[in-house]
Amino acid sequence: MRESFWFDEKEPLIHIRTHNTDLKKRLAAYAGQHPDQCRQTDADPDTGCMEFEIRKGRFSFRLTAPYSEERRNAASKAAKKHSGNLTHPIQKDVLQFF
Repeated sequence: MRESFWFDEKEPLIHIRTHNTDLKKRLAAYAGQHPDQCRQTDADPDTGCMEFEIRKGRFSFRLTAPYSEERRNAASKAAKKHSGNLTHPIQKDVLQFF
């Protein structure tokens, strides 16, 4: 199953069609809290698909570059080193590799 997002420069809304349980829950909760910004437009109980419209600026796409092997190894070592101390800032050990 896949998600689809569609929008253009002229229209103020992003249209979202999803089967993803977490995304459906988050969008439904957001729509309940901010009905002037987001609304559910359709649902298919047979397939579990839901559709939403949300105002541009309320939904974002985040593109991230893949981690280098060196950064993955540093993150793994830092996590193992600090696994018993969740208050320790692990990021310091990882950030030294940038």
